[in-house]
Amino acid sequence: MSELQPMAQPDQTHLKTSMRKVALTALAGTSIEWYDFFLYATAAALVFPSAFFPDSDPTIGLVLSFGTFAFGFIARPLGGIVFGHFGDRVGRKKTLIIALWMMGISSTLIGLLPTYATIGVAAPIILCVLRFAQGLAIGGQWGGAMLLVTESAPADKRGYYGAYAQAGAPVGVILANIAFILISSSVSEEAFMAWGWRVPFISSILLIGISMYVQLHLEDTAAFKELQAIKEKRDAESPTKIVRRSPIIEALVKYPKRIALAAGAFLSIQVAFYILIGFVLAYGGDANGAAIPRDTMLFAVLIASAVQIPTQFWAAWYSDRHGRRGIFMLGAALTGVWAFALFPLIDTGEFWLVVLGISGGLAFLGLMYGPQAAFFTELFSTEVRYSGASLGYQIGAIVGGAFAPTIATILWVEYDIVWVSVYIAGASLLSLIAVKMLTETFKANLSDVS
Repeated sequence: MSELQPMAQPDQTHLKTSMRKVALTALAGTSIEWYDFFLYATAAALVFPSAFFPDSDPTIGLVLSFGTFAFGFIARPLGGIVFGHFGDRVGRKKTLIIALWMMGISSTLIGLLPTYATIGVAAPIILCVLRFAQGLAIGGQWGGAMLLVTESAPADKRGYYGAYAQAGAPVGVILANIAFILISSSVSEEAFMAWGWRVPFISSILLIGISMYVQLHLEDTAAFKELQAIKEKRDAESPTKIVRRSPIIEALVKYPKRIALAAGAFLSIQVAFYILIGFVLAYGGDANGAAIPRDTMLFAVLIASAVQIPTQFWAAWYSDRHGRRGIFMLGAALTGVWAFALFPLIDTGEFWLVVLGISGGLAFLGLMYGPQAAFFTELFSTEVRYSGASLGYQIGAIVGGAFAPTIATILWVEYDIVWVSVYIAGASLLSLIAVKMLTETFKANLSDVS
């Protein structure tokens, strides 16, 4: 036995190196992908009302701008369906590459799009089409990146490695805010509104390079390869051709309750997240409120997003040892409670209290978002995992995130800011109930095939 021991060490080292490469590639891809998606959220709050809806009252322009932001969410479930189907049929890697290409192209075109002043009403229409394409891409990207990591990870580290794919969201927010801060501080206000805001979008072409790296350097997951081998064996042994239903239909038939509860679990994350990174920019900078400078609010969101990252990794690590549900439910409860501290802290106008308000919200949200990749992966069997996880995620996204900034704006303008806190708390309560109704998954076998 002692002679065999040295042979095991290189394999273990190779496994760690391979997992690190997969995890870091997923982090890079999702970071740039989410960077593109969140650029839009920042621009929708700061630029698009005047660039694409200049004839509207400022408040109406903001609502219309956030409405185009919501358009991307409408496409996300469709992206989840289309990419989920092919992800379960032809592989996680191929679909991820297509999603990265789609996001890179559509975001670059937004940066090149003429405004309302140049082409009139065609400008917001084309903007909506490109936002829809972004939604399709993000609808497919999450499932591919998440499964590449979690299906490749050791069983006792799925949460931790899954957090790399999840970290792309706050990293994307940080990159988007840095991009806007750098451009905003480098040019005059007139230049920023005229062309400066375009530069971060045009730089999205980097995604195409990342997609080529994935194509050349990563393999599909062992779970998917095993599934393909089982299918080929069944086909070879069957005297007649086996006709299989679409993975999406199969997932809906087999797991309707789990898909619905997964969507419910994601509700709190989406409502709180888009209020914390999008709506607060408009609220904090409003002349009738704290009137905080744009760059100050961007810095506050940037710092808060940096706080979210280690929180997510810690929560994911914790979930590998103690289960996904408990830490997820704690995050939902704390997010709901913190919603009532958020806006009073922003109203002070004091930078570090604003940072505290947003950081608290994103940190508590991270307790849910960190373990989510592993949690959703483990809810579904291999042959419908891409479809089932993507459906739960994207349905939750459209119900929770699509109209969160718009609803928050209406509640704030028509009623009072405290109702935005009630809105966040209500979504958190629904997520708490949904997770409570799901079973614990952290000891699930990802090789299960039905």
